[in-house]
Amino acid sequence: MDRLDNTIRPYAWGSTTAIPQLLGVEPTGEPQAEMWMGAHPGAPSRTARGTLAEVIDADPERELGAAAVAKFGPRLPFLLKILAAGAPLSLQVHPNLAQAKEGYEDEERQGIPVTAGHRNYKDANHKPELICALTEFDGLCGFRDPLRAADLLDGLGVDSLKPYVDLLHAHPEDAALREVLTAILSADPDEMARTVADAAAACTRLGGDYARYADIAHHFPGDPGVIAAMLLNHVRLQPGEALFLGAGIPHAYLSGLGVEIMANSDNVLRCGLTPKHVDVPELLRVVRFEAGDPGVLRPEAAPDGEEVYETPIDEFRLSRYVLPEGTVAHDLTRATPQILLCTAGAVRAGEHELTPGRSVFVPAGEKAEVAGAGTVFRATVVA
Repeated sequence: MDRLDNTIRPYAWGSTTAIPQLLGVEPTGEPQAEMWMGAHPGAPSRTARGTLAEVIDADPERELGAAAVAKFGPRLPFLLKILAAGAPLSLQVHPNLAQAKEGYEDEERQGIPVTAGHRNYKDANHKPELICALTEFDGLCGFRDPLRAADLLDGLGVDSLKPYVDLLHAHPEDAALREVLTAILSADPDEMARTVADAAAACTRLGGDYARYADIAHHFPGDPGVIAAMLLNHVRLQPGEALFLGAGIPHAYLSGLGVEIMANSDNVLRCGLTPKHVDVPELLRVVRFEAGDPGVLRPEAAPDGEEVYETPIDEFRLSRYVLPEGTVAHDLTRATPQILLCTAGAVRAGEHELTPGRSVFVPAGEKAEVAGAGTVFRATVVA
């Protein structure tokens, strides 16, 4: 197995302290948003044999296993991250596989450079993802019931929000949500900026559950995503709880530290809370206008102690082991490629000592034993 040296991405929304605290190092004073583990070309993990991307490219079947290569091709199909949100991320959705292929091919035909700011589809893959909380973790996920959203907006007492309240009352669920989100994102920018300012002032005055929207508005003054965020469920995960985010589900992470895993894709369509490009027509084509419970995942331990976060896709499989004091050897050998990540305590994986934030790559079929006392996340595939 290979010890991984991983890149930390300094996105502006990142916490300045959470990842350094996990790693046991001094903060730099700069935001540290995500630590990437995998073979993504944007920041592949480094090993003693070269980057993980180079290692896999040299012999895909040896590193990934024949079954994974046959199913997903000669690449690691997932990206594992530690994510530390110190400020809200953009409100966004991801396309399904068919939408991603169609959108990518269309933009290729148009000759839009992949690096262009107005490009929607960077690749032809979908991007389902899972976030598992390491600390208390706040986010927005999926639409509220329209009547609950109407009550939240109405409670602000802002006259310019009344039309949205009326629409949420006047139409069936999916039509109401579509009409209101369309109206919010298509509104005159100056008028919307005034509405957001009035709503933010009301949220500050009212406090309670409204306080989080005042904070969002503080980070994104005048952004229509502040109002769009009020259409979504607020979720507070406790450590060990997780959310699965499938195609078309609007979501945003607000604060906290977590382990995130996703299919290897950069396809993001933004709804707001961002200075980046927002393609309203394409966004509305991809969003699933369905209200419902966001579905917090709580794993159950198998007889061998593995706690699996069940999801409906095969590109990744995330589980964890909480190893008690005195664990001598626990066999994690598997016929698929794995990344093992320690998030608490101290464990030994093969010849490698792992402390929080440290990880290894285990080629398919290679013996993988862990010992010690701590928490280990296992990222692999279903093949």
